[in-house]
Amino acid sequence: MAEIRPYWALAAAAALGFRVLLLILFPGDLHLGSRPEVATPLTSLRRLSEGYWLKQSSMSPYAGSMYHGSPLLLPILGPLTAERTDGQPAHFYCSLLFVVVDFVTAMLIRATGQKLLLSRRQSLEYLNLPKLVKNSANINAGDLASLIYLWNPLTIVTCLGLCSSPIDNLMVVLTIYAACSRLAPLAAFGYVLATHLSLYPAILILPVILLLGYGPDAPPAKLFLHKSSNSDGKDPSNNDESRSAVTTHKPVRCFSRRPVVHFMIWVSIWSCYVLFLCSIYLKGLGGLQEMFKKTYGFILTVGDLSPNIGVLWYFFAEVFEFFRNFFLIVFHVNILFMILPLAIRLKHRPCFLAFVYTAISAMLKSYPSVGDSALYLGLLGLFANELADMQFSFFLFFGYIGVSLLSPVMHNLWIWRGTGNANFYFATGLVYSCLQTVLIVESVSTMLKHDRMLRKHVIA
Repeated sequence: MAEIRPYWALAAAAALGFRVLLLILFPGDLHLGSRPEVATPLTSLRRLSEGYWLKQSSMSPYAGSMYHGSPLLLPILGPLTAERTDGQPAHFYCSLLFVVVDFVTAMLIRATGQKLLLSRRQSLEYLNLPKLVKNSANINAGDLASLIYLWNPLTIVTCLGLCSSPIDNLMVVLTIYAACSRLAPLAAFGYVLATHLSLYPAILILPVILLLGYGPDAPPAKLFLHKSSNSDGKDPSNNDESRSAVTTHKPVRCFSRRPVVHFMIWVSIWSCYVLFLCSIYLKGLGGLQEMFKKTYGFILTVGDLSPNIGVLWYFFAEVFEFFRNFFLIVFHVNILFMILPLAIRLKHRPCFLAFVYTAISAMLKSYPSVGDSALYLGLLGLFANELADMQFSFFLFFGYIGVSLLSPVMHNLWIWRGTGNANFYFATGLVYSCLQTVLIVESVSTMLKHDRMLRKHVIA
């Protein structure tokens, strides 16, 4: 990992200090754990503490339809939700743990940015684009992305909001970092745990395979072939000498099967190990069948229609029961329909593809929260050089601020004051989904424009 610059260390320390200060000054007055934008039925620590109490009473933690998270979180976070100190609530130690988790996540994002920056510079130097190399040197995307993640108000709210989203985010970032570093066992560990905790990270399998096989993001391979052809003054496909020159001098991006095979083997090992631990913890309490039904089944069937920042709760509250299964399939398959086309178009930028998949799942998942947005907004900073000219940035920035401020207001008018209705709150969720759609479309469009710009420079 690259040496931490003084200004980054100061900013990161300030972000951590700010979180601890809020914990001390407002130990139980923020009530963020009851906010539907922050805590979901899958990530709420209040529900986790209920599951832990049931387990301590020799009952299934999934009894009573309160807890729907992983059983592995109960022995880790459960005791922290039950301990109290003088003047501090029961969740104080848990929030302190999430502060540390946020810092580790930011460090992994920074390290991933360093690897992407190194790959970018090597590619641009080979393509003989010194101006772009100089511009990229002025923006350290890893430092910027990690600070965006640490200072993002959504990240801070998630850290202090009595929910387990910081752990979910850590596992996703760990998977991406390990894949960029071609550390197959670590990537498999993060991938298995991320999928086990929230299911939706399973779609990251394609970006992870591309990262392990090809390495970090780089311009399209056709640009390197074109550059090699121009430098030799011949078509590299015509003779063996030119072909060997291309192989010697250009950054080779041949697909490597060995790390991918290792990754698959380790995924199988870690999956068996996780299921083994879950079966031991739930022995005599329903076992793995009960866990799958109350976790993955709960996610896929959208069993809890409590209001949240998404749109599925309102839709399935209004849809006729006869059509419910049909629309469940439509909404879930909608995510799968986007995977292959995006992978084909962005296969040369697997890390950016992972960001796109993360944003899509955050928009279309059954129980979204602001913690999901905090993750993909932090990953978005990794591509500050490529997305510097993205349109509607001003609109998106203030749109996110507006939704963040209006959502609690509309929820209060509907639930507590009785001067509004469900449409008030649903409207903010609809706008939020539209903002995420615009962000995804514009970021992909800008990245493709950046690749076309590189092609023009190379041809010129």
